[in-house]
Amino acid sequence: MQKVAVIGTTSWGITLAMLLHHNGSEVRLWARTLQEANQLKKKGSDRFPGLIIPKEIIITHKMNVALKGVDAVILAVPSATMRTNIKYAAKYLAKDTIIISASKGLEINSNKRMSEVIAEEIKPQFRNNICALSGPQLAKEIMENHPAASVVAAEDKNTARKAQKILTSDNFCVFTNTDVIGVELGGALKNILALGAGIQDGLGYGDNAKAAFITRGLTEITALGMELGASPLTFSGLAGLGDVITTCASPLSRNHYVGYELAKGRKLEDILNSMHQVAEGVNTTRVAYKLAQDLDLEMPITEKIYDVLFKNANPAKAAKGMMGGNARHELVGRRWRLFSVFRHAKRATENNT
Repeated sequence: MQKVAVIGTTSWGITLAMLLHHNGSEVRLWARTLQEANQLKKKGSDRFPGLIIPKEIIITHKMNVALKGVDAVILAVPSATMRTNIKYAAKYLAKDTIIISASKGLEINSNKRMSEVIAEEIKPQFRNNICALSGPQLAKEIMENHPAASVVAAEDKNTARKAQKILTSDNFCVFTNTDVIGVELGGALKNILALGAGIQDGLGYGDNAKAAFITRGLTEITALGMELGASPLTFSGLAGLGDVITTCASPLSRNHYVGYELAKGRKLEDILNSMHQVAEGVNTTRVAYKLAQDLDLEMPITEKIYDVLFKNANPAKAAKGMMGGNARHELVGRRWRLFSVFRHAKRATENNT
């Protein structure tokens, strides 16, 4: 029997704990405080009204208890608290413990991906154990046992396969990848597009505009991903396009909700204060905007959403300019390298003929 610790009682953390339990794993769920742990044991989570957490899932506020002898640890915490949590957990990790980041965000100020944050806080010899889990993962649907698929990425293929084996179930299919950069960036940056899609839906723009926005947005975040070392193909997979479709279309998406409410005239601060969960796209927009500025990379959609979030720009005016008015080849942008993919493919074809 696999032993797995889930760090974080977010909706995704609880969902993963339940999924792993149904898979037959021995599961430990770590809560921040004794009070929270007792609440979960007695009444379950407010995130899933009526849910009874099986007594076989060990709920504890003690990190040493949660991590003792586990085969894997899943960090299902907001990106803003990832560093704090991995620092706390690091001293209890064993050399063979698989470390899975289930967070879809980027760290403010450092602009780092979650696997980079984790790598900085654990022993160097443990870094090959790091994985990133991403894809279209609406917790409510997975909790209801609806079919879903995701991707787990690790630089080491064997590590990815071990994580895949732990996570896969009859209704939760997990694929593997070695492009950690692309999988993490896809999972984080798509939240920016969800904000924009929410704005467009809130303005009643219709499906044509939304389809164009999503397509242009995916091209834009792919260009940033390439500049940061990701494979562009990853953005056409589950961690890119798959996640974009889900978060831009579903009313269950927190980031879509924020964008929708902004379009209706609500203030960002009021929207966030009314939410019980984190909308990662807000901080991710800030990080992506800074990266684009530093790289001198053209990201018109990100820039417009940044203006709405942090410069009080009018959502309706911003939405009209999100796709830009300078029509040209759709793969062209300042410092974009998207054409290089096709050049390499063409050379490969020519060399094989």
